[in-house]
Amino acid sequence: MTEQQRGYWRVSDDSAVSATQAHIVWTRAAYPALVEVAGRYHGVITYADLAEAVQEASGVRTRINQRHWIGKVLSLVVLEAHRRGDPPLTALVVHAVDGKVGPGYQEVLAVAGQPPLTEEMDREQHAAAARLACYRHFGADLPADGGTPALAPRLRASVERKAAAVAEARPPAICPNCFLQLPATRVCDSCGETIAP
Repeated sequence: MTEQQRGYWRVSDDSAVSATQAHIVWTRAAYPALVEVAGRYHGVITYADLAEAVQEASGVRTRINQRHWIGKVLSLVVLEAHRRGDPPLTALVVHAVDGKVGPGYQEVLAVAGQPPLTEEMDREQHAAAARLACYRHFGADLPADGGTPALAPRLRASVERKAAAVAEARPPAICPNCFLQLPATRVCDSCGETIAP
């Protein structure tokens, strides 16, 4: 049987591996990979990069798209982190496109006995706080103030762009007396009245 006909195989001897065995082996490889990411303040890793890293480290490969199996591996990582008393390392894993942890992050909450977060940004803020806990726990070089929770870089940039667009789209403030546009000081150049925001 060729490797293309099998779902999972061991590179060293080209032997078949069951999906369950692969998930266990990849979980063992994922844990230290995520601990390494946690050692870098504001460090994150994409799902695809983690999938490649665990296959490379373990010597077990698949041609099956990582979207079909990485969630199972991360579920096992959630359980292992909880068992060890470590912060949820899966908070470090984000989508390459948008920098979000995604809906699978709800498992972190479930294992911790917390209710699910229905709002996407609430989930992302929770993950940001969990990432900071990971950086602190695994010895990242933190700023003097101890660091702050932060959205993943790609998501943070997107949120900042949207906020800037909203600010630019806001109509200019107008003096109610002179009907002139107010400067940034909000003091009318014509009548001198200060207008509250």
